[in-house]
Amino acid sequence: MGHRGRTLSTRSKPDKWTGALQGIECVVHLAARVHIMENAAAADTLAEFRRINVEDTLNLARQAVLAGVRRFVFISSIKVNGESTRKGQPFTDADFPCPVDAYAISKYEAECGLRELSAQSAMEVVIIRPPLVYGPGVKANFLTMVRWLRRGVPLPLGAIHNARSLVALDNLVDLICTCIDHPAAANQILLVSDGHDVSTTELLRQMASAMGREARLVPAPQWIVEAGVSLFGGKELARRLCGSLQIDISKTRELLQWTPPLSLDEGLRRVMQVDGQKYGD
Repeated sequence: MGHRGRTLSTRSKPDKWTGALQGIECVVHLAARVHIMENAAAADTLAEFRRINVEDTLNLARQAVLAGVRRFVFISSIKVNGESTRKGQPFTDADFPCPVDAYAISKYEAECGLRELSAQSAMEVVIIRPPLVYGPGVKANFLTMVRWLRRGVPLPLGAIHNARSLVALDNLVDLICTCIDHPAAANQILLVSDGHDVSTTELLRQMASAMGREARLVPAPQWIVEAGVSLFGGKELARRLCGSLQIDISKTRELLQWTPPLSLDEGLRRVMQVDGQKYGD
């Protein structure tokens, strides 16, 4: 997305980007391959992630340099920091990167390439690492939880004492807009969240409240939940439901004088305003 309202597509032929970038001051790059291909070998999967998330990103960035683009805002992922944190020990921008899966590795490699390109040119690079983004039309595991709550399904998630950072789509967009022009954002790595961490239990209760319903949560011991979810849903789902992932956004707040405009409650209310039929009612 180019500053001044022009939109670029990474599906365009690379030789067309330079022309489209003429007169653009800032590029906001959000395009990426996110999902792992089914039945693909690990090496093939990483190669495909690299082709889209690294090679295509850097190709666009190089052409942005040639076109005289002033700033390149890259939406990366908190997964560059790692997959989880200990409760009370949040990720910061100063942490040593620890990407684990192919997606996170490709995002980190893209970050490295962009920072090197910035060091060799006049183009400023801003890297933003968000956690799970939620908003109207949200999909994946967040949508699954919405459907569970709308259907009144009893869930054994009433005693999960983890802590997770999320970011409302409106909050992420607000930070992106701030980073387009803010002088202090130049060549920074910025973490973003709603600024309020919640346990899975608290999140489900707040989601249900936003629907005007009561969450039917059974306080099963967390170790039983983890074992059961790992058995039937996989270790990744168990980690997301029961593990912690906290983010320290104090640098982003102080450096940019930025505060998330939406609270978690308001962000969830906006999600639930979407037609209930979309969520399987």
